[in-house]
Amino acid sequence: MTPENFIATKASEAINSLYNKHVDAASLQVQVTRKEFEGDYTLVVFSLSRFSGSTPENTGKAIGEWMSSNVPEISAFNVAKGFLNLSFSNVYWNGLFSEIVSDANFGNLPSTGRKIMIEFSSPNTNKPLHLGHIRNNLLGDSVSKLLRACGNNVITSTLVNDRGVHICKSMLAWEKVGNGETPESSGKKGDHLVGDYYVAFNDIYKKEVESLIAGGMPEDEAEKNAPSLLEAHRMLVAWEHNDKQVRDLWAKMNSWVLKGFDETYKALGISFDKTYFESRTYLLGKELVRKGLDMGVFVKDPDGSVWCDLTDDGLDRKLLLRGDGTSVYITQDLGTAEKRFSEYNLDEHVYVVGDEQNYHFQVLKLILKKLGFPWADNIYHLSYGMVELPDGKMKSREGTVVDADDLIEQMYETAKETSLESGKLEDMSDEDKEKLYHMIGLGALKYFIIKVDPKKTMLFNPKESIDFNGNTGPFIQYTHARIMSILRKADEKGISRDLSCLKSDLPLTQKETRLIKLLNSYPSKVAEAGEALSPALIANFAYDLAKEFNQYYHETPILKESFPDLLSGRLILIDTVASVLRRAMGILGIGLPDRM
Repeated sequence: MTPENFIATKASEAINSLYNKHVDAASLQVQVTRKEFEGDYTLVVFSLSRFSGSTPENTGKAIGEWMSSNVPEISAFNVAKGFLNLSFSNVYWNGLFSEIVSDANFGNLPSTGRKIMIEFSSPNTNKPLHLGHIRNNLLGDSVSKLLRACGNNVITSTLVNDRGVHICKSMLAWEKVGNGETPESSGKKGDHLVGDYYVAFNDIYKKEVESLIAGGMPEDEAEKNAPSLLEAHRMLVAWEHNDKQVRDLWAKMNSWVLKGFDETYKALGISFDKTYFESRTYLLGKELVRKGLDMGVFVKDPDGSVWCDLTDDGLDRKLLLRGDGTSVYITQDLGTAEKRFSEYNLDEHVYVVGDEQNYHFQVLKLILKKLGFPWADNIYHLSYGMVELPDGKMKSREGTVVDADDLIEQMYETAKETSLESGKLEDMSDEDKEKLYHMIGLGALKYFIIKVDPKKTMLFNPKESIDFNGNTGPFIQYTHARIMSILRKADEKGISRDLSCLKSDLPLTQKETRLIKLLNSYPSKVAEAGEALSPALIANFAYDLAKEFNQYYHETPILKESFPDLLSGRLILIDTVASVLRRAMGILGIGLPDRM
């Protein structure tokens, strides 16, 4: 029972006893006491004067006196106008803490029976993953874990965008200037190698545009008629017509990229339940286009292109098929959505995609509605802000990106340097040190990105992220390691942590009460974060809990306590703090070390 429900239930009993009136506890208003007043929770008593026939102040005083006399969990009260502020006694806090400790699934909400698919990552096979992809992957992974903690059946998926003009651009550049280069011959990861040729295509294209403009062609025409761009479009048409030479080159270069992606995903600790490939789903979208034409939802222009006119809906005309018969991005999204809902009987589908695609998903949902799919309203776009750097935005085609692999390695090196400077790892094996460096580096990266509300654009600063003080992953990891160190010392001294010590009259300090309050708020924080699809709320809860523990640690010499039950109770308290930190940070995909 939540503290609010407890207060409401006892207040209902008080009203019945004092005024012989039955009041449904659910109808009573209970809230956390405002900071400027003394108390834990406040009962709003304005509307209760009708039962007493007296003022709100007198009514609040009468209810407060009854509760302090008849409810051992209430230690004190005060009335401020129409508000009854109530303070809980140690009896209440000890009982609440015993409930937390005895709940093996604490923080995991009851099953909802809902089936939700989360799509994230969804990379293009013409370049490696970069910092922007990292935010997408970390957000998608943590939202998936969060929704599972909220009792949902979650399926993680990714759609690999492995076809299209952008893919053909890398292929064409490799044919023109690659000289047969492979990952093996170059010593490069396959996704990096192919990404180099995407940049190379852009260099070729820009020179062609400049040449056409110099020859007198208007800039907008030059950008559309550059020979390399036209050649890339012809290559896409050949691909869609199963040209063997084009398909073989496509399969070879894609295999290089996919192998590289797998290495990056492994380094990030991310996996998917289901992987879709655009090359296998785009035909499903084409079939829906034919269906839409038959329904009169779509129209075909004289050049053979197919459109959906959304002007009456306040939008514009949306291209679905080009005049040459090739599909565009939204075409495969239509087909893939239908496949997923029919394949998994989903209750909801969440797309984790940057906010530059807000319009795309608005259009996708509207077109699916026009096609008559009842589940169209169950599609949700988790729109997130871009990641920026101190020196500006990133552009893949110009090669000005922060590569994901390089960033992961940089975080590892920074974690290693910082840890060695601490001088606390001398007795650890080299293998354990390596694991620790990776855990700290990855934890710093994940936490720094996830702690920011998804909707906000964020500035990423690697050095700031790995600070062992402040709102960072390493600070929380170090807090956990500190707790585990105390527990190890207690074990070495043979100090018991038997739950029988948790008695209702066990004395508690103000800091211990504060820790129990924070621990008890964890399930509601999970629910709140799940509703908002914001793991940032979990990240900041973990920071608040770690910060509160550290204040308690500095004020309380835990192992020097001479009263056995109180010593054991304090050890159980900090052990529970460590457990809840692991659960919270686990939702973020962050591991907590036992030593640092």
